[in-house]
Amino acid sequence: MAAAGGSPSIVEYFGGEDGYRCGYCKNETGNLSHGMWAHSMTVQDYQDLIDRGWRRSGKYVYKPIMNQTCCPQYTIRCQALNFQTSKSHKKVLKKMLKFLSKGDVSKVVSEEEPMDSHIEDVGACDFAYKGESHVSQSELTPLGVDHAERVDNEDQDTGEKKEEGNVQKVDSDSLQLHADKETPVPGEPSHSAKVVHAPPKPGKGADLSKPPCRKAKDIRKERKLQKLLQNQTCTVEGSQLQAADQVFLLQNSKSKTNQPKTIEDFVFVSLPDDAQHKLEVRVVRSSPPSSQFKATFQESYQVYKRYQMVVHKDPPDKPTINQFTRFLCDSPLEAENAPNGPECGYGSFHQQYWLDGKIIAVGVVDILPYCVSSVYLYYDPDYSFLSLGVYSALREIAFTRQLHEKAPDLCFYYMGFYIHSCPKMRYKGQYRPSDLLCPETYIWTPIEQCLPLLEHSKYCRFNQDGKAVDEGRIKELGRVRVLHKRTIMPYSVYKKRRKGPSDEASVQQYASLVGQTCSERMLLFRS
Repeated sequence: MAAAGGSPSIVEYFGGEDGYRCGYCKNETGNLSHGMWAHSMTVQDYQDLIDRGWRRSGKYVYKPIMNQTCCPQYTIRCQALNFQTSKSHKKVLKKMLKFLSKGDVSKVVSEEEPMDSHIEDVGACDFAYKGESHVSQSELTPLGVDHAERVDNEDQDTGEKKEEGNVQKVDSDSLQLHADKETPVPGEPSHSAKVVHAPPKPGKGADLSKPPCRKAKDIRKERKLQKLLQNQTCTVEGSQLQAADQVFLLQNSKSKTNQPKTIEDFVFVSLPDDAQHKLEVRVVRSSPPSSQFKATFQESYQVYKRYQMVVHKDPPDKPTINQFTRFLCDSPLEAENAPNGPECGYGSFHQQYWLDGKIIAVGVVDILPYCVSSVYLYYDPDYSFLSLGVYSALREIAFTRQLHEKAPDLCFYYMGFYIHSCPKMRYKGQYRPSDLLCPETYIWTPIEQCLPLLEHSKYCRFNQDGKAVDEGRIKELGRVRVLHKRTIMPYSVYKKRRKGPSDEASVQQYASLVGQTCSERMLLFRS
């Protein structure tokens, strides 16, 4: 998907020399990563970056130094279209159904309960940003056209091919100053579809001339199908999904009898008329904030505050509105809409779980060209018995499948990082089929092939072809795009104009990490 004619991504790169406290093994200096501050970023650039091992927390984008960090973090994605619910997943889904229909609060502990703890990619307070950004708004605004000629001429003088040396306007209203040292991280949730029962097979009794028998429960379920949205709905920015659309999805999800039940079979089954509770999932855009997001901001923040205090033992004064906004509401991603994209558009969203008219959980997600990427989940601790971490992950997989109906390229669910060296973080590998990203060649490898390797070494190259290389590697450093003194220019020109010591090593490192494609699209800010 091409970037939709908006402003280009603008980033500041900070390297990765210093070690920080690890949120997994608690090593005080073992967490090593490269980082950059994203003043703005297109969804395509971020998609390409996470496919090279990057991940965002707020507007900070980081990439673990895999062969040096104490707990290597491998990017993991689930093939949502082929997802199969496990026995423990079904337990969580059935538990929710019992609660909604009968008010049953039996606290059955799921095998995948660690999802609820969300000791995710970087622990809050355990990750320090690299330095402060003191870039002013004016520095990100290019100069007038007269400077275009000067840059073009200089580029020609070098004998190099002219590369986007002309001045371009950079609309960077999203610029924010580089901030603090805390960083929370990922969770997961989802959207809607529906359950339709295939016609029963012909009877196989003695008298085959008689019509096949139908189970009474199948007849009851069909009668209740049209009442589905009355009991359990999913809303995108206030507009309810059409019942017919959801029924269509369910027909596709279960076209044959005796197939294993899908997530949709559990999530969108119609509830009894006397159901005790009503659950609704609302998808609201968090950046830029929609009116629905603003209207529910305080309620959402209060849920986060309680979650941090009870689950992560934060003091009452720590989960401030400022921290909440920076980490879970602010995003560098530009909102984009495309004709063949999801109706809600691409970008950053909050998925709010409304139970009987109040928010009990919120999943922070990014909708990108090829995936739904989970960022974080927080929930009301009073409802921890519902295993909301696992439940929301399953809902988010269903959401990915739903978006795929409108956006064919969008078919993966990214769960953040898989950390094999931390047993509590292995639960993500139970969402199958899933793949891990090779840290050297950036090729996706089925997790089944990776696990034996990780048992022997915490750092592994998954691509077994010894001759394979990173196909997206930097090949021409001179083509890296730079934003210098409000002017966009290729690095080849910037290098000649720069005063002071050479920064080529830093630019080379940045370009090798983001790859040739992103380095030619994004603007690397140089003061």
